[in-house]
Formats: sequence, C-alpha cells, structure tokens
Amino acid sequence: MPADLVIRARRAVLPGGTAPAVVTVSAGRITTVAPYEAPVDGPLVELADDEVLLPGLVDTSVCVDDLATVTAAAAAGGVTTLVAVDAPGDGPVVDLARWGAVADPDRMRTAAQEGVRGFVGTLTDAGDGSPPLSHDELVRAATTCAELGLPLLVHAEDDGVLSEAPPAGPDLRSYLASRPPGAETTAVLRLGAVAARTGAHVHVRRLSAFEAAEEVGALRDTGVPLTAETCPHHLALAAETLPGPVAACRPPVRSESNRELLWGALGAGRLDAVVADHAPLPAAAKRGGYDEARPGIASLEVALRVLWSAAAARGHTLDDVAAWTAAAPARLAGLDAKGAIAVGRDADLVVFAPDEIAEVDPADLHEPHTATPYAGMALQGAVRRVWVRGEAPAVGRRL
Repeated sequence: MPADLVIRARRAVLPGGTAPAVVTVSAGRITTVAPYEAPVDGPLVELADDEVLLPGLVDTSVCVDDLATVTAAAAAGGVTTLVAVDAPGDGPVVDLARWGAVADPDRMRTAAQEGVRGFVGTLTDAGDGSPPLSHDELVRAATTCAELGLPLLVHAEDDGVLSEAPPAGPDLRSYLASRPPGAETTAVLRLGAVAARTGAHVHVRRLSAFEAAEEVGALRDTGVPLTAETCPHHLALAAETLPGPVAACRPPVRSESNRELLWGALGAGRLDAVVADHAPLPAAAKRGGYDEARPGIASLEVALRVLWSAAAARGHTLDDVAAWTAAAPARLAGLDAKGAIAVGRDADLVVFAPDEIAEVDPADLHEPHTATPYAGMALQGAVRRVWVRGEAPAVGRRL
C-alpha cells in the first residue's frame, strides 16, 4: 500500500547522524527510513537543498496560560510535543503530556495512574506559584518517584543561600547578588544526596550556573541518577547586555563568562537537555513591562532559532541540537514514540533552513505581547514546515 506521506531530504538528522534519507509515514508513524535514492510510493515532499529534516522538538519546561496560543507558538517554533504541569483550555495544536505537582504520596500515586510523566517541585520561590519543598517533603517525593519509576524535576536554588531580592524594577547587580551561583550549587548537592539515598531519578530544572553543571556531572560520574537542563536564554544572553528586569528570571541570566563556561559544560555532556522554560507574560508585561517574579522568558516560538544561532557560532551541529531538544527531553518524560526520526516513532518532523537569517519581529509571534529580549535580534535558522504525527499541526492530542 502507498504511504500517507513520503519526505525526501538531502540532510535528515537521524539517530546515527545526519544523512540523506527518504522517510515514509503511514497512520502517523514512521514506517521506513531509507536511502535517498530509494523508490517512493505515496505523496512526495522533496526538501530544498537548503533545508534539513529534524525530529520534532519536545519541550518539557513550559508554562501554559492559554493552550491554543502556546501550542500554536510551539508549532511555529518546531516544537511538536509539550510537557506541562497545568494546561488549561481545549484544542492543543501539538501533542501535550503532563507533569504532576509534588504532593502527598497517595495523590502522587493516583496522578501516576492517570498518566503523568513525572513530578515537579522547587526548593525556593521559583516565580511559578509552587511552594518550596522542605527537606522531608523532598525526600518523601523522591522516595515516591523511585517507587513509581518516574523522574522528580526540581527547580534548584537553595533558600539558605539566597538573600532577599530587591523590589520590582531591580538593579541587576543587586538581583544577581541575591541569587548567587552558590544557591544552585548547594541545591544540586542536596538533590544529588537525595537521589543517591532514594534511588530516584532527579532532574535539575533551569540550571544557569556553570559551577552547578559541573557538580551535576561529578555526581553522575559516581553513579548518582541525576540529570539536568539549561535554557536558550542562559546560553545566548548575558547580564552585561540586558536590562535588569529581563535578566531577572529565576535563576537569573548570568555573566558572559558564565555563559561560555555553561556551553563548555553542555558540550562535555554535563547537561542533558535544552528547554525553553517558556513563561508567558502576565497582562502588565504585555503592556511593555516585565514581571521580575517569573521563572523564565517567553521564547517558545524562537527558542530553536536562538539556540541554533548560538550553537552554530560555537561549532556545534544540528545533531547536537536534536539530541538536546528532542531526544533527551523525550527520554526524560518517557515518551518513547517521540524524539527521533526512526522507524516506529511518531512522525513528528520539522523542515528547518539552518542558514536563513531574519530579525525577530514581535508582531509576527503567536504570543500576544511585544516584550521579548530577542526583538530586533538577527537569528539564524527558519522553521518552514512541521508535521505532528504526519499531519500539519491542527489538533494535537493529550498523551
């Protein structure tokens, strides 16, 4: 029988590396990955010479305030699967899976039976409304996650190291002093000890300090089940060149030197994933300001372009980007059908033009606001086409 869709690409980012390929799709799944010259039977899409076929991105750190808007932004940015704690509304444009919030063990067990992919907590006020976990609560949550075989994802800044942040409209130097790298490092050491004690897979969210990334790697080298992510804004931006309120996410955008060392940690495998940590701006921010209490930066639609621009400038490849943004997040969330262009996986595919350069115009974004640190920035790469399970993004499913 003919395939539902056939894609021929001179460059396809496959698990074994980038290569020419023909990818066939039937019933929403990839059925073959064949050599470029293989005969085809079905509707053919032939990619242009400047285009690359990527696996759809999986973003495991996104706040959803409006499902239709956020998932439309995701699709426009090449993200075909989101994993979120709360996702109000109907009609997702891309596929959607759930994290659960840390709670008492019985509620966590019930949530696991209902299909959550792991549990999210924080050691401090992360700006997302989640209450900080006490040490006993952290150990209890990790023990429950180990029992359930699900990851525990933690915003890792230690309250004991943080000092009181300045009020709204902070002086950046004071804000950075209130959230020093040691807060992240101390938190990682705490999480590593809990992971070693309980056997739980603990995942560090939103890591920004390279010292903390080094500790993650050192702990993992001893066999501790610890993984970590960072975000495009920590890899592309620097405190020296940003207005204070923009850099004052949690944890903050740090210095240029920290940024480069963080890249070194990512390249060395100390960090596993890069996720947007998309935090849609509240109403006040949509009028042109910023909310200093939010955890991340609204960037889902441009996150791939931001990351690729910074990665390419440092000699990384699209194979690296796919590993950080598709394979690793899918693995973290246990989404075995996602994250790679391989037989049997969902046909979540992105046509990406890596050499196209364009400035970010906030008016073109799906997010209904204009406050973005990337406004006017010339970014490399363009998402030209997306398929979710072999179809144009239209109606996603809740996984």
